[in-house]
Amino acid sequence: MPARDSFHSVMRIGPIQIGTHRDRTGRTAHAAVCTADRCGWSADYSSRTAAQLAARTHRCTVR
Repeated sequence: MPARDSFHSVMRIGPIQIGTHRDRTGRTAHAAVCTADRCGWSADYSSRTAAQLAARTHRCTVR
């Protein structure tokens, strides 16, 4: 059975989007993704607070 790629509780902090999803082991995870052109930064976190902190402190290297 294929995994479902569904995000809920999506929020945006600047160019960063944070979404909650289930990881492959079934636990809740939070993904933070930069939507700026040519940035490519993304990371998974176990808590929403950690994802929000990463979003607030992220600086794109591409200008």
